[in-house]
Amino acid sequence: MAAGDGLNAPLRRAAGGRCAGISPALLGVADIDWTAPWLADWRALGEPLAQRIAAGTPQPQALSEAACAPVRFVPQSALPEGLAYEAFIRDSGQVPTREGLHDFFNALCWMHFPQAKAQLNRLQAAEIARDGVRARRGPVRDAVTVFDENALLIQAPDAIWQALTEHHWHEALLAQRSAWAQVRLWVFGHAMLEKLVRPYTSITAHLWRVPEGLGGAGLDAWLAQDLAPAKLATKPFSPLPVLGVPGWWPANAAPGFYDDAEVFRPRRQALQKPQRKPEIAGPA
Repeated sequence: MAAGDGLNAPLRRAAGGRCAGISPALLGVADIDWTAPWLADWRALGEPLAQRIAAGTPQPQALSEAACAPVRFVPQSALPEGLAYEAFIRDSGQVPTREGLHDFFNALCWMHFPQAKAQLNRLQAAEIARDGVRARRGPVRDAVTVFDENALLIQAPDAIWQALTEHHWHEALLAQRSAWAQVRLWVFGHAMLEKLVRPYTSITAHLWRVPEGLGGAGLDAWLAQDLAPAKLATKPFSPLPVLGVPGWWPANAAPGFYDDAEVFRPRRQALQKPQRKPEIAGPA
């Protein structure tokens, strides 16, 4: 399938519903709405690349020629048979890249968070070297995958963070709505971004807390350091239905938006543990 056809050509579709029966895998880079608030940090770099790909440039070529990442993006066929994807990236500095949204957003994440992505790759490759490619991942590799695919970095006041982790959705997202002016969010997960090309209310991010005062150029370096195996093994994530973020979706201005218990689920009692303030490393 040539680039610019099929996956990366715009798909004409009706709005509404949970994907309106359309899988994100059938959408292409021409379907991205770059005005979406979750793409605010990605638009300047991503939109021109998407336009070039949609016009017919093979995706790996366009991404590599941007020269904005510490790796090169190569066709999927460059991955030798029998060699693990993560090991190939570590050893060659090349990322096998398919056409389509999933690998497009993965490449953009390499451009925005090069140190953190390299750390995730090192961790994955080390786990595979030790345990092999197993049907069931170990706790570190499982957490790395969750982070890579679905992480949303959040810098928030303690009151909001506590309400989110306890699944007190009305408290976190309605009662404290004005305090979200103090919240900063950075999207990381590329699978989540793929889903958000066709938004539906149950898309759920895995939150990773960022310490106060950190941002800008220092964020990537801090994150690479914070993504330590011991911390990842504890899976210190907290879920958040992305379209519930104040200001990110028009419908959430109505209080009833948060009443859907199938989306904004209460915390399961069996998972409750004594609460303490999460440990987050400060900037080095």
